[in-house]
Amino acid sequence: MHVHAHPDDESSKGAASTAKYVAEGVDVHVVTCTGGERGSILNPQFKHPGIEDNPELITEIRREEMDRAREILGVTQDWLGFVDSGWPEGDPKPPLPEGCFGLVSVEDAAEPLVRLIRSFKPHVLTTYDENGGVPAPRPHHVPPDQRPCVRGRSRSDPLSRLGEPWQVSKLYYHLGWLGPHGSHRAGHGTSRSREPVRGAVQGLERKPEDEARLTTRVECAEYFPVRDAALLAHATQIDPEGWFFAVPHEVQAEAWPTEDYQLVDSKVETSIPETDLFAGLR
Repeated sequence: MHVHAHPDDESSKGAASTAKYVAEGVDVHVVTCTGGERGSILNPQFKHPGIEDNPELITEIRREEMDRAREILGVTQDWLGFVDSGWPEGDPKPPLPEGCFGLVSVEDAAEPLVRLIRSFKPHVLTTYDENGGVPAPRPHHVPPDQRPCVRGRSRSDPLSRLGEPWQVSKLYYHLGWLGPHGSHRAGHGTSRSREPVRGAVQGLERKPEDEARLTTRVECAEYFPVRDAALLAHATQIDPEGWFFAVPHEVQAEAWPTEDYQLVDSKVETSIPETDLFAGLR
């Protein structure tokens, strides 16, 4: 089970390893916390009749994009139903919009997620680190203090009405954003001359302290085309002419053929470093 903030995260974080596990017969379920209602149209090539006169169409459009991405990845998916918090800008930043996910209490936010976990019964769960899986914390990504709610049962279960408690065996953080760091490293570290790509990805490489947290590299270069197809399904968010697609797959596969994770909690014996999210569970 992947827990993501809004539609497109399932395609920009861990999508190639998702496709790999689906191809191996693993059931993969995506939980999307918000509908991305306050997302901007980031693709300058995106055209949709009526969107300028009716900005609220973005909610419907992003759900349709998620439908396409879900089919491409071969996953099942549920919406938690919370409203996107947006990305407040300014100094000081304005208050979050009333009723948005960033203002929902931990208890209210946890309830539908706990219900889904107890229904799907995942052995492995992935989510974001304390920064929300992106370089700068964003309020619409899952707040860190919600994570204990998915780690397992407590002695007293205030959510007993949501079904029989389920113990997730392994909890991971994604250590990648905007797709695997393969395209970032490919832009910097290959022997081929790709100055425009190097310039475009300047500053996007993982920090040394994040590198030290890495425990698990899943080889999945074979599925980079699936990842890209799922990304492109989110046409409001992804520019097909953008820098991410400037690095050929063979270069990415040479430079960084993995998607990377940090094992945060495990109830089974495993050996670090890992090459499989299911190490110790096979």
